[in-house]
Amino acid sequence: MRSSPHSKTFAHGVHPPECKDDTSALPIRQFPFAPVQVVPLLQHLGKPAIAEVAEGQEVVRGQRIARPDGFMSVAMHAPVSGVVQRIGLAPAISGRMEPAIFVRPFPGSTQEPAQGRPVDARTATPEQIIAAVQEAGIVGLGGASFPTHVKLKLPDGKRGDTLLINGAECEPYLTADHRVMLEHAADVMAGIPFLLKATGTERAIVCIESNKQDAAAVMRAAIPPGQPVSVEVLPVKYPQGAEKMLITAILGREVPSGGLPIDVGTLCVNVATCAEIGQLLPRGAGIHERVLTVGGPGIRKKGNYRVPIGTPLRFLLESVGYEPDLTRVFLGGPMMGQAVSSLDIPVTKGTTGVIGFTARETGNVAEQREHPCIRCGYCLEACPIFLNPSMLGLLARNEQHQRMADDFHLMDCFECGSCTFVCPAHIPLVQHFRISKRAVRRAKAAGK
Repeated sequence: MRSSPHSKTFAHGVHPPECKDDTSALPIRQFPFAPVQVVPLLQHLGKPAIAEVAEGQEVVRGQRIARPDGFMSVAMHAPVSGVVQRIGLAPAISGRMEPAIFVRPFPGSTQEPAQGRPVDARTATPEQIIAAVQEAGIVGLGGASFPTHVKLKLPDGKRGDTLLINGAECEPYLTADHRVMLEHAADVMAGIPFLLKATGTERAIVCIESNKQDAAAVMRAAIPPGQPVSVEVLPVKYPQGAEKMLITAILGREVPSGGLPIDVGTLCVNVATCAEIGQLLPRGAGIHERVLTVGGPGIRKKGNYRVPIGTPLRFLLESVGYEPDLTRVFLGGPMMGQAVSSLDIPVTKGTTGVIGFTARETGNVAEQREHPCIRCGYCLEACPIFLNPSMLGLLARNEQHQRMADDFHLMDCFECGSCTFVCPAHIPLVQHFRISKRAVRRAKAAGK
């Protein structure tokens, strides 16, 4: 992750086609409610929330319907005013069935969201802000879905000096963060004081790639007088939005292997997450919808939409329209997103985009037969954290998962997909790494 102090970028990485022109100029539009909204109780890393409503109970939009189960968990809120139809299992992007609350909207309701106890960044303590973020159900909206309040609770003995607001949005096709910065700059700036107060950091830097100069101008104009906030524009490169890469590009600091950003005095928060904090905490409200991009060659009414949490993909696609030869749908972008196995999967807090591809694109991929590794070294030149994807792929094929972790730093991989993107042998390296990482985690959990 070495970088020149003045280059405002990082070493290695790739330049996939950006594919953002179709939606970057389209304003955020409100998405309609589905006949039934399916709210998973696990939309975050950690323990599932605990349902606190019953079947047949009426709920108000924004009302808390599930409470956190311990510190590593967040609350869930009703995306619509309606009736709890049932509480049961629903398909998830993981391929498993997960517990969820099914809510049927009231027809003709005003759908005014419920509000609770407001929080003021000027008077609230760090502990009160952290508790309010958990109560609001806020997680990282950049796709990681890590509980934001856990990130804000610094480990004992750790101190941060810089808060990075991540508006890089380097993933192809995705433009939701871009639109949030253009249309909700005031919310972003309202969220920053909460984050500074909660973490004790001294300054905030809003980080934006150079293909979003209009957003950079809007964000600079929105900075309140006297606030320790600045905007930095970065060269376009993937995966610039990964927090380790962003820290290196902006500050020239390198997060150690196995370490966290706070180990180098830094915290990173996605710009949409920051905007939700600025919008929700002053109203004492909970997150019940999010902005995401719906696009790709297979989608007809492309755009950036504010979608209620729990909207089934089938309803979303039917609402925007899709091409007859739609063959693959990704949650997130094509580099780090995952292809869905069922259209009954609902939109969650971590859904940054819904991207559809047709047979024209996926057919070409299917024809790219995997070949043996030719030791070209392209994957080494692409990996932004200087791993050896070629060796890791060989070990993965031989199921030497623990050796991958112990000797070749497998767990440092954040699955950006750069190695797979450049591989001329069409080896699905990142997919192999995901399987190996799961095996390592299972072995650790079993005490092996």
